Amino acid sequence: MSQAQKLEELITKSVIPDLEERLDEIFEEIADNKDASEDAKEEIEELREFKADLQDVLDDIQSGDIDEDECKELIDDILEAQKGSEEDDFGFVEED
Repeated sequence: MSQAQKLEELITKSVIPDLEERLDEIFEEIADNKDASEDAKEEIEELREFKADLQDVLDDIQSGDIDEDECKELIDDILEAQKGSEEDDFGFVEED
């Protein structure tokens, strides 16, 4: 399996489902409280932006616009971020 295939599988079977699960949790909290806090609104926006970025990566994989080294680097970054996901709400550490 190529690095691009591994990355695509990781994104589609792990990262995106985790993001969607977290979004569902936030929306449930909002429904229970009948109001969205600023923190919740910010997190929703960050998660949506991250999901859009992931979709861009998937598009690059499909079109062949991403090389194997870049795929390997992204895989390593995602796996490292998931290790620390207990500290982070959605399993990804934002880079500065």
